[in-house]
Amino acid sequence: MTAYQTKLQGMDGNVRVRMAPSPTGNLHIGTARTALFNWLFARSQGGTFVMRIEDTDKERSIKAYEENILQGLRGLGLDWDEGPDIGGAYGPYRQSERTDIYKQYLQKLLDEDKAYRCFCTKEELEAQEQEMISGGEAPKYRGICRNLQPEQIQNNIAKGKSFIIRVRMPAKKISFHDLIRGKITVDTGLLEDIAIAKSTAEPLYNFAVVVDDFAMNITHVIRGEDHVSNTPKQLIIQELLGFPSPQYAHLPLILGPDKSKLSKRHGTTSVDEYLHDGYLPEALVNFIALLGWHPSGDKELFTLDELALEFSLDRIQKSGAIFNMNKFNWLNNYYIRKKSMAELMPLAVNIYEQASLITAASLPDKAGTTDIYHNVDGTDAFSSEYIEKILAITRERLQKLSELPAATDFFFTMPTYNASLLLWRRMTKEQVALSLQKLHEVFSELDETVWTTQTISAALEPLYGADKGEILWPLRVALSGKQFSPGPFDIAAILGKDRVLKRIAKAQEFIQS
Repeated sequence: MTAYQTKLQGMDGNVRVRMAPSPTGNLHIGTARTALFNWLFARSQGGTFVMRIEDTDKERSIKAYEENILQGLRGLGLDWDEGPDIGGAYGPYRQSERTDIYKQYLQKLLDEDKAYRCFCTKEELEAQEQEMISGGEAPKYRGICRNLQPEQIQNNIAKGKSFIIRVRMPAKKISFHDLIRGKITVDTGLLEDIAIAKSTAEPLYNFAVVVDDFAMNITHVIRGEDHVSNTPKQLIIQELLGFPSPQYAHLPLILGPDKSKLSKRHGTTSVDEYLHDGYLPEALVNFIALLGWHPSGDKELFTLDELALEFSLDRIQKSGAIFNMNKFNWLNNYYIRKKSMAELMPLAVNIYEQASLITAASLPDKAGTTDIYHNVDGTDAFSSEYIEKILAITRERLQKLSELPAATDFFFTMPTYNASLLLWRRMTKEQVALSLQKLHEVFSELDETVWTTQTISAALEPLYGADKGEILWPLRVALSGKQFSPGPFDIAAILGKDRVLKRIAKAQEFIQS
């Protein structure tokens, strides 16, 4: 039994939290962090994690985005106990499928005169807003339709006038205890009569959320700081409906390096994009867990189970969390190094295939081996062992897997050369050509059956003069075509005798032309 499983023993499991994304875009870093913190709190308390899709915005809600969000969260290792894809006792779990439930509660508020129909047109509301701004007032709805008589309401409905439904916002101070921020007090007299539905069949966000949280027995609402302003509105709706209130915890904003709210102008914000760019799911989870939450000690590396064991709301900070790319890269490098070769191989092969450096062989080779890859033009073949050797000498320096093609493309294609790059310090072209000739002679004589980093290093020892660079630099560039690469002995050992000789000969021909 793990420490996490031991912790769960004896818990009552009454905690119910929900993740309620709107399918109006792909999975965002902020959404992923909110989902993770909800998941961690539920799991740390032995509670229930509910997935609910808030798709009341019919124009912007797209099924493909819902699928992207759910698949993305699963890809990060998160699961849920109830949701639109697995069902549960409190479904349906898409707001678009809960219209009849909302109608019931909207009608209740109308019948009890706690809400009313507002027939003001968009143009009338805009004119009213401009008038208030011109008069130095904060713009808000003035309650023009608040006291319409029943016959006026029926007459407007008979004429086919469109309406929205507003709650009668009481003028009083309302307080709630935020589990992260402490006591928050709001004067609801400063708020307008908020709209809760476009019609009796089209609830708006604040109303639908209140009904769903009540109907699904949600005990804790853990969400972003940008929802703090919605909380008093939702508390009033709960009060008008006679619902108990869940406990609230508002997470700090995720900030860019300039301390403004993280957005696309700071770079990538989509989980998909980070994963496509070669960041590992476990690194992403570990990183976003530390965006605003602090463990009890100095430890920074956590599995999901370890996070669930350690997690508590009282260690979430109030101030914004800086998205530190250097920290993310450091974590990702750690998880790349930690992966077994069996885990790393399919990821690397996929990256190489996307970069058009290799393609999987469609037929077995002569020995019947199927784990053979070809370069794109089919002039060379590479075994899985060959690729594993490349990963073994490069993984320590990788910050993300997408760096592999640029760092190691020369293992799969003949490099192109730059004459000035082949020159070591003050060497002339003639001296470089002579060094390459000596290298070709030594490698030609070296037995391929003992072709290792060590034997290659030993074989080149007699060539060194006062400056080893006169031999090793032309060799490095001849084999890789790059200024920065793994060591030339490692490269030569992986390439094999035939490829090494061809590259040295090509570099020699190039420098002499």
